[in-house]
Amino acid sequence: IEAAGNAGVGWLTLFAFSSENWHRPADEVRDLTALMRHYLNTEVSRLVKEGVRLRVIGERERFGPELVRAIARAETATAGGARLNLNVALSYGGRAEIAAAAREIARRVAAGTLDIDSVDEASFGNFLGTAGMPDPDLIIRTSGEMRISNFLLWQAAYAEFVFQDVLWPDYGAPHLQAAFVDFARRERRFGARAA
Repeated sequence: IEAAGNAGVGWLTLFAFSSENWHRPADEVRDLTALMRHYLNTEVSRLVKEGVRLRVIGERERFGPELVRAIARAETATAGGARLNLNVALSYGGRAEIAAAAREIARRVAAGTLDIDSVDEASFGNFLGTAGMPDPDLIIRTSGEMRISNFLLWQAAYAEFVFQDVLWPDYGAPHLQAAFVDFARRERRFGARAA
């Protein structure tokens, strides 16, 4: 987070806990949840000081009322941050996000408050958990895996990918800088031909 902010990154989304992570052993889920609670209780004042706005996307309700309240408090406390927008994906899955958006659109069409012919790619994006956030320019996948694991499926349409063989707990500023160097070499065409 610090390295991203220092590099001038305006938006950073971290995939902290996937919807599939609920299938891990109960003690591991409990430890991950405790770690989230710890960071929410100890790092919010630092986020405020550094101008970081925290937002959580995903099914936060699955974590229970205590953690939901802690998330809400952290989001409120950091709402004025303008240096870096930090989105943390908790109990998040790209497919579930798309399905939830489709259900909400169907509800509004059935209720007569939305014209089905007005639904296009831009308006569909307004029903996603990332509504109002820019699509990612760069997605970094750590741990040497060569997949995106159900992360920002809609939003990643024209993102550039960097795959790095470093485990997330060991990820630091030098790795992020290497990803930026790789990204800077890319020619982004968004589906068009090179000039």
